Amino acid sequence: MSDLGPCPLCGRPMMEGSSVNRHHLVPKSKDGVEAELCHVVCHRKVQSTLTEAELAGEWNTWARLKRHPEVSKFVKWIKKRHPEYMDVHRDTNVRKWKRGRR
Repeated sequence: MSDLGPCPLCGRPMMEGSSVNRHHLVPKSKDGVEAELCHVVCHRKVQSTLTEAELAGEWNTWARLKRHPEVSKFVKWIKKRHPEYMDVHRDTNVRKWKRGRR
């Protein structure tokens, strides 16, 4: 497996394989085009925390995402894990509420 460089969210090394995928900083549904590689677990956390509208608006850069309170706590935690660490993140109650599901 080859090294793909550091994850733009957590900074851990990325290795080719199932632990990496592409994240659109501006969602495709909001006319986003550019996608960058990041860890699947990091991508899932971002997607489970923020709505597409929030991602397209205020949280559309890696630097801004790192400043989000919930994402920031996650980054501190995930930095202690192996680069190929996989976990399942479910939608948070906050995101469900934002989408109108309770």
